[in-house]
Amino acid sequence: MSKSRVVLSAAAAFVVGLCHASFGPLTPSAKPCEREYIWPDGKMPDAQPHQIAAKTGETKAPGFRADDFRRPYIDWYAPNPECKTDLCVVTVSGGGFGSCCDAERLRPAIDRFVKAGFTVADVTYRTPRPKGLPIHQSAWEDVQRAVRVVRSQAAKRGFAPEKVGATGISAGAKALLLVATSSLTPAYEPVDEIDALPCNLLFAIPQAPAYVLTDGNGKPNSRDGDAPDVKLVPELKFDANTCPMCFFQGGADEYSPFGSTQIYRQLRRMKIPAELHLFADRWHGFHGDMNKGDDATGWDHWFFRAEEFIRQMNYDGRRGEQVSLMTRFPDDSARGAYTKEDVWPEGKIPDVQTNQCRPYIEWHVPRELRTSAIQIVYSGGSYTDNDPGGFDVAPARRYLNAKGMTVVTMKYRTPRPLGGLAKHTTAWQDLQRAIRIVRGQAKARGLDPDRIGIMGSSAGGHLTLMGATSSRRKSYLPVDDLDKLPCNVQWAVAIYPAYSLTDGLVTVNSEGGNEDDSRLAPEFSFDLDTCPILFVHGDADVWAAMNSVKAWEQLRRMGLQGELHTLATRGHCFQTEAAPGTGSYTYLDRIWEFMNHKGYNAK
Repeated sequence: MSKSRVVLSAAAAFVVGLCHASFGPLTPSAKPCEREYIWPDGKMPDAQPHQIAAKTGETKAPGFRADDFRRPYIDWYAPNPECKTDLCVVTVSGGGFGSCCDAERLRPAIDRFVKAGFTVADVTYRTPRPKGLPIHQSAWEDVQRAVRVVRSQAAKRGFAPEKVGATGISAGAKALLLVATSSLTPAYEPVDEIDALPCNLLFAIPQAPAYVLTDGNGKPNSRDGDAPDVKLVPELKFDANTCPMCFFQGGADEYSPFGSTQIYRQLRRMKIPAELHLFADRWHGFHGDMNKGDDATGWDHWFFRAEEFIRQMNYDGRRGEQVSLMTRFPDDSARGAYTKEDVWPEGKIPDVQTNQCRPYIEWHVPRELRTSAIQIVYSGGSYTDNDPGGFDVAPARRYLNAKGMTVVTMKYRTPRPLGGLAKHTTAWQDLQRAIRIVRGQAKARGLDPDRIGIMGSSAGGHLTLMGATSSRRKSYLPVDDLDKLPCNVQWAVAIYPAYSLTDGLVTVNSEGGNEDDSRLAPEFSFDLDTCPILFVHGDADVWAAMNSVKAWEQLRRMGLQGELHTLATRGHCFQTEAAPGTGSYTYLDRIWEFMNHKGYNAK
């Protein structure tokens, strides 16, 4: 077979740096060392004279000639030799299948993959859209062929042929998904021996995938991807070689993020590990500034979530031993003051039961106050017990105290009430009352009564959804003037909420929450005071991640922008022990990033 290659500057093909989970600025930027054409001369399928294979930057360069750019190609990037791995990542630009215009959005990811020791193969496919064929056909052919060419180069370039992953943006994500879900379906007839190689992927990282739902195949979604008759497009086969995936998308994307949630749901049905990262208020080009540090939002640090997915799946062979969360946040050195008080006046606890504990709140004021916002935190425990000093509360309050935020922890009444009351009734009463206490004392403490958030895990996550979505409903009759204050909150953090779908109202989700007839629990009102919510959930949790996904979807239907992060292979209580460099290890940072974006933690 004849194959054309162009050797580029090998000396500039890598960036020397440390290999770790957080990547800093890269100087200089990684450069390709070689260009390789995908198809043998004269054997490119469905060739059309109006198509070219060029990045937008190339088409705008002085002296550009279309006839010099008819053949799709791979630009190869050599890995950082100081920490070389046996992984290769294929990158695929977007552009509506009209051009390859997302090279600049891919550039930071390419740089960081190279720095982490990965070989990178950047694919430029044919555009604009082919005539008389599906809009994705030529891109699909080129990307499917490119994966085979990449695999054929494994021995030469020093990576494992079975360890080829990929990432793509927008239309490039659609082409990527065709390979990731449908590698057993040939996009073209074989042209040489390379086409005997498989084209399946080890993993896929779709960024803002377009054209994956039937109301938006070739255009933005006409019904926002959210109608009973809107389905995933039929060309996504979800065959036996479908790989694990990690999705990133903006919640305000006109190419509806429901495409990502629907694919995620299908992967869950197939029990294929996956992550879903949806960013509040972000549009199609969700990408931000990866170098903002402590001031970053979730989308600024999107690539770090991709790296954590790779680390959690141990594709790079670098996942370390798990570390206890409590040992990482061992003391209250960031706390400046502590007080404790009862939730209810003596003799006025509603639905009082002798089998339940006495509810109270604790104020944890930081040593250095940097924000007037207040975070209320409480634990899970199946509504049978709860511990304000446990692993799902103490590290969070210590983390936020260190950031300069006041935290109020709550002990609510458990075990579950008797006498026919719902499992959450008395806990919900305690939460509504606690919010009113905090609001009533905020000004005197130099805090903002209109910047209060709530946070809970598991049953506490269910309680958080009650507090966030149903504050206009009374859970008890007033007992004093304090109950004239509203009990709505400005934000909420729901960590693996349980009991939130109808297939798991009393125990684990029997159907994984995946089907349409598994609906949000009827106790959630989603009233007009519902606030934005951040969700973090283990993908392998038996109290299913769909509890969070479907609640996030409902917020979006209401015009509310929440944030969602699911964590591949992780179960219930994912944070108790976690390996450094994984999403379970850094999950508390999602809270601060969410607050940074929404401004909840402003001074």
